[in-house]
This record gives sequence, C-alpha cells and structure tokens, in this order.
Amino acid sequence: MIAPAARTAARSAVAAAAAALLGGFGLAAPAAAAPSAASVYTMSAGRLGASAGALIGLAGVIIGWLALARPTGRFGTGNGRLGATVALAAGLLGLALGALVVATSDSGIGTGNGRGGAYVALIVGLIATVLGGLALRRTRRIG
Repeated sequence: MIAPAARTAARSAVAAAAAALLGGFGLAAPAAAAPSAASVYTMSAGRLGASAGALIGLAGVIIGWLALARPTGRFGTGNGRLGATVALAAGLLGLALGALVVATSDSGIGTGNGRGGAYVALIVGLIATVLGGLALRRTRRIG
C-alpha cells in the first residue's frame, strides 16, 4: 500500500511533467518567426523547456538521493521501490526535455534559445537516472 503523501507527490510530479511538455510544444514557434537572440527578460520556449527539464531532473536527483539514503522510511512502508521509480522517471524526463531543446535550438549558448539550460537538464537528468537506477537495483536485491 502506498502512503497518501507519496501518492500525492508522484501525481504532482507527473502533472508537472505533463504540463511542461504540453507548454513546451504549445509555445514553440517556427524558427523563421523567432529572432536570433532573445531579450534577457524574454521567456522563450527553449528557455521554458530547458528550465522545466532541469527542475524535473533536480527533483529526480533529490528523490533518488533520499531513496538511496533511506530506502524504507521515506516513501511509504514498502521497500523503497516507489522513490527509486519516481527518481528514474524524473531523470529520464529531464534527459528527454534537455535533448529536445538541444535538438531544436538553432543557435549557440547565450542567444536565449535555452541551449545552456538544456545542457544542465541533460547532466542533472543523467544524475537522477543513475541514482534512481542504483536505488531500484538495491531494492530488488534487498526485497
């Protein structure tokens, strides 16, 4: 049985990820319509996608670290598999969003297209994926 708090946290993470994906695709404009360099204060689609990917990946790193540190006490009364799975999913989502922004960005770092943040999202998503995988492997070995 999953604790209500953990279930709510997992639902919130999934809802935030879905909103980030829908918002990133909904705000995307053709490359010809966008200027080559965005203003400092403009929140472009690339910046939004990269920021969402980095934040989701960061949440995965925190949850994965907690799943490794306290596998049975943090998420419900089970063997810690929920925290590991959420960290793994958040890491993969952060990797996917970062890769999407890197693939669709038409300029380099510093032009406002979100490429720098996308690289951060890739790194943080990779760390979350590794932590989630380690925690999941440990829960399978223990329980």
